[in-house]
Amino acid sequence: MNKEKIESLLSDNKIILFMKGDKFMPKCGFSMNALEIIKKLTDDFITYDILEDEELRSDLKIYSEWPTYPQLYINQELIGGSDIIKDLYLSGDLEKLIQEA
Repeated sequence: MNKEKIESLLSDNKIILFMKGDKFMPKCGFSMNALEIIKKLTDDFITYDILEDEELRSDLKIYSEWPTYPQLYINQELIGGSDIIKDLYLSGDLEKLIQEA
């Protein structure tokens, strides 16, 4: 597993969304929904297209113990996937997490 690459991406970026596609062209509905929610709260985040990196795509599932994408990390902590992002947004908790980052 390429743990060093994953940890480097997490430490270099306060908010990172591992997704299918990127900020400009999401390639699945779940990724698009997560992206739209995050964009409502901040522009200061990056995306990582897991479809372009099969090794990282597989390794991140092991690293995070989360089987699906997208995966949102804030301050190196896994927040969750599309449904959790939506729930946290609706409760106001996602905005707090992003502001603290």
